[in-house]
Amino acid sequence: MELTNLTAISPIDGRYRKQLSHLDEYFSEYALIKYRVLIEIEYFLFLSEKRFFKLSSKQKVQLKRVAEDFHLSDAQQIKQIEATTNHDVKAVEYFLKEQLDKIELSHLKEWVHFGLTSQDINNTAIPLSWKHSMEQEYLPAVVNLHNHLHTMAKQWKTISMLAKTHGQPASPTLLGKEFMVFAERIDGQINLFSQIPYAAKFGGATGNFNAHFVAFPKKDWIKLGNDFVENNLGLHRMQFTTQIEHYDNLAAHFDNIKRINNILIDLCRDVWTYISMDYFKQKTKKGEVGSSAMPHKVNPIDFENAEGNLGMANALLEHLSAKLPISRLQRDLTDSTVLRNVGVPVAHTLLAIKSLIKGLDKLVLNEIKINEDLENNWAVVAEAIQTILRRENYPNPYEALKDLTRGKDKITKKSMHEFINSLKISSALKKELKAITPLNYVGVNPEY
Repeated sequence: MELTNLTAISPIDGRYRKQLSHLDEYFSEYALIKYRVLIEIEYFLFLSEKRFFKLSSKQKVQLKRVAEDFHLSDAQQIKQIEATTNHDVKAVEYFLKEQLDKIELSHLKEWVHFGLTSQDINNTAIPLSWKHSMEQEYLPAVVNLHNHLHTMAKQWKTISMLAKTHGQPASPTLLGKEFMVFAERIDGQINLFSQIPYAAKFGGATGNFNAHFVAFPKKDWIKLGNDFVENNLGLHRMQFTTQIEHYDNLAAHFDNIKRINNILIDLCRDVWTYISMDYFKQKTKKGEVGSSAMPHKVNPIDFENAEGNLGMANALLEHLSAKLPISRLQRDLTDSTVLRNVGVPVAHTLLAIKSLIKGLDKLVLNEIKINEDLENNWAVVAEAIQTILRRENYPNPYEALKDLTRGKDKITKKSMHEFINSLKISSALKKELKAITPLNYVGVNPEY
């Protein structure tokens, strides 16, 4: 069968293709070829700038257009060349030499890929495409989700809610603050992510500029390499490498994304639970079905889909971050096939974020149920009462409240106030204790 959304093996290119097709500009075979072409042309122009040979302004513009106007047909042409060379980067080199013929630069063809090995191209092309995908796709999506959570937190900052620790009723909290927990965690990880450099390797066959140096021993190739990678490409050149980049920083990116995904899994499970507790209803859409058998159901599928895709992403990110930094001696080829999959966990992650935001937008607060749970759990104010009694140096207040509340079927406002009345304390103190309710015993938090 021909490849279509229905015949694709991966749901990334099948069921979810419509939502994720724009990622092919960063992670597809076409994208890899496009970025290789870009690197080769940038290096060729760089050599010209450093006066290894001369190019006219017109010729520079013509060369830049090869990269800027790169289309699928160009990638297909390179794949045809690769069918003969059986080498993907060499096919790019031959393609560019053909382009030089077209603009009357045949005499400069041997400056294409001068002194380089394939990994000087791959280990700059892939970090550059990764950088672009992070800056233009992933980070904006995470920041948007963070802002979404922050807005919801502000909207619900005055909503008192029964907390649950170990699944049991605990000191009340604020719904908005619980959403701020996730907003703060994500913000912290975004800040960490922004500090990780986008690392590249550029230094010849085994990282020592052997070919460059033997051809032009008086040139400062280390300075030139740093200049090209950092100023022309906007990447961070590693100074001591084998044939390939270390991938340590790339692994740090993977681990950082995995941590953010873990935070989002935590969020999905919490919101899923709040829905099951009836703290949230969900907006319905005409025509949608929640169950093939039970007409009443409105399932929290967006949070379930998000959790599933985040788990898929993390499984791949775990392998990528563990495998890529390990390579036998000066290089083995295991990184090559693995690197072709870096877009897959990104796709699953972005799909999860889309599902998560969709689910969050469906939430409808059920304040009646939230308040009902607070009213049914007066035992949670025992902490407040025993703490004030400690302040007043009342004998054994913790033990007194423990005897009253622990394991008891029902503590009500009436039984709590009867207990307070039985205490040998002043009327003013009894009034202070009676003013505490599950609804107002919510503590204090920073402004947000």
